[in-house]
Amino acid sequence: MSRKLLLLTSALAASAAIPAYADQAFNRIATFPVATNLPAGVDAATLTSSEIIAATEDGMTLVYSDSPLGGVGFIDITDAKAPKAAGIVKIEGEPTSVTVLGGKVFAGVNTSKTKQEPSGNLTIIDLASKAIDASCDLGGQPDSVALSKDGKFLAIAIENERDEELNEGALPQLPAGNLKIVSLKDGTADCASIRTVDLTGIAAVAPEDPEPEFVAFNEAGEIAVTLQENNHIAIVDAASGKVVSHFSAGEVTLENVDTKKDGALSFTGKVENAVREPDAVKWLDNDRLVVANEGDYKGGARGFTIFSKSGEVLYESGPSFEYQAATAGHYPDARNKKGIEPEGLEFAQFGGQKYIFVAAERASLIGVYRDTGKEPEFVQLLPSGIGPEGLVAIPQRNLLVTANETDLVEDGLARSHVMVYELGEGAANYPQIVAAPNEDGTPLGWGALSGIAADPKEAGKLYAVSDSVYRSAPAIFTVDTTKTPALITAKTVVTRDGKPAQKLDLEGLAPDGKGGFWLASEGRTDKLTPHAIFNVNAKGEIKEEIAFPAELLAHETRFGLEGITTLGEGDNLTLVMAIQREWADDPKGQVKLLAYKPKDKEWSAVRYPLDKTEKGWVGLSEITAHDGKLFIVERDNLIGQEAVNKRLYSVALDGFKPAKLGGELPVVAKTLVRDLVPDLKAATNGYVVDKVEGFAIDTSGEAFVVTDNDGVDDSSGETLFIRLGNIAAVN
Repeated sequence: MSRKLLLLTSALAASAAIPAYADQAFNRIATFPVATNLPAGVDAATLTSSEIIAATEDGMTLVYSDSPLGGVGFIDITDAKAPKAAGIVKIEGEPTSVTVLGGKVFAGVNTSKTKQEPSGNLTIIDLASKAIDASCDLGGQPDSVALSKDGKFLAIAIENERDEELNEGALPQLPAGNLKIVSLKDGTADCASIRTVDLTGIAAVAPEDPEPEFVAFNEAGEIAVTLQENNHIAIVDAASGKVVSHFSAGEVTLENVDTKKDGALSFTGKVENAVREPDAVKWLDNDRLVVANEGDYKGGARGFTIFSKSGEVLYESGPSFEYQAATAGHYPDARNKKGIEPEGLEFAQFGGQKYIFVAAERASLIGVYRDTGKEPEFVQLLPSGIGPEGLVAIPQRNLLVTANETDLVEDGLARSHVMVYELGEGAANYPQIVAAPNEDGTPLGWGALSGIAADPKEAGKLYAVSDSVYRSAPAIFTVDTTKTPALITAKTVVTRDGKPAQKLDLEGLAPDGKGGFWLASEGRTDKLTPHAIFNVNAKGEIKEEIAFPAELLAHETRFGLEGITTLGEGDNLTLVMAIQREWADDPKGQVKLLAYKPKDKEWSAVRYPLDKTEKGWVGLSEITAHDGKLFIVERDNLIGQEAVNKRLYSVALDGFKPAKLGGELPVVAKTLVRDLVPDLKAATNGYVVDKVEGFAIDTSGEAFVVTDNDGVDDSSGETLFIRLGNIAAVN
């Protein structure tokens, strides 16, 4: 495909943020935390994972590999909207992949002592009793397991993966990998039948050291095998065990992509001759196969490719999938070396439509495409947990399931989750906010929305700011909420002396009545980021910086400003700001609401009482003045099932009487307006995210909440844009 065509394809795809067929869509209906399936007596904080996932033939039970725990897990989805833990079978070793036939589960298990001494087996588990029936020695480290369509064979990719610490991960690193073919007899594996298919000598890259990654069968009994690090694909006849064809996965040149990990989203770079290095593979029919180009070794093609089984490129996605991710705020600049890294695949027919599902590990998204027989048609994006790896379609129940391997329990962040989606009537409920593309078709680039504010005159119009994740391009976004999803129509970079302003951590904004904005920046003196208020004009140019006074800074901690709003105007203007957590001079459980009068240059404050918490911490995230009240978002830093406090409170302005700094500060009374946890749970049927960071009320009284996705860094990347309705009815 030519470079010009790649760019055109990308631009067209980026403009199609809403499904082409709005009468039906996949929507998430359930989220299952894998840790709830831990055996009795095991610490709930034990690291766990869901990597590769399969379903029983009746579609009622899910089976997944849990490598860190050393087990195969089961989930009952008889009620797909309420998955239930169905137990774990512990295994000696690390399960890497699973598949199911009848009443048996077949798991590839890595038992290697070292990378230089690979070993593994095929473990057979009885579904009914959850007992291990038998195991077959595989003579190496298995990665992917696939079942033939007729139930006669298993194909197992023996990767014998390279040691990335040895010689900087360079190939070759023997012993070489290979392909195992196992015959199935009476519904179980016949260990004596195992055949080894030699894959050496076929790839141009390290031909003596093939590293098979993924396997898949077509209806004709042919096995597609990806050799990821070798950038090669082989087609093997299962019956004879012969390699019938093989070809290089090739290279792709990408234009107008973001190539720098620099705290800015800039789709102006170029990647030349990036090797595809495919991971997952699926057959679309007996002659076409689709591969996800993760580029784990030296590659980085960032997309997916459809090949004929003779090696002809029938379609190359180029950066178009990546553009879709960026449009929805899911582009991972902090992990930008190889972009969104497509890794997992599924292909299935639902009714009369054939769908390709592509999992992007770094963007934590699933791209849904309709297989047309020619160029795939983009349909929608699905929000996933962190690091989606395995997918399984259950067409007879209109279900799709993803396994998301990343477990950040050690950092107090999101756990590994299995997520269930259903195809049904109606529109997609995610994404809830997207950005219009630039004039040249490249993504506008956004994420990490840390504060929102309403336009003072126009109903349905909001503004938002991004925080220090995008430190090299701090920005103000214009949001049209009359569209569904809400549409970011413009991006204004905050500048100082004509260049993007540095050392800002924008956490709140408020229109200044002159076309510009007051911006609240959370400081960190140890990182040379000042605690300050900035006034910018309509072009984003900083016209004034107001630093915190010495008597305030003397008690500084790293948790500073988290929102700003205005009271009055002209000479009577007062800026009111929320400090996130207690500073050194605050009583435990109380934080300051600051007030500043620009005309008099006077600072004052009150104290705000925080809710108590048994775990984690509680702080403030936003402040908005409306109709005689200050509306304040108070939240804990907990996620998922542990999240308790995501609440909207109000403080009556007639009780808001700030006193001068340095003396006794009055404590305000607060009134609960709304518990936001039910809204967060219902938004997309995902887990409760921790960072509820924005709240605004427009001129018609409509209230909005937005979450901060941390720029997809150790985050699912989901931005929830929740419409609460008229503020008069919110509570």
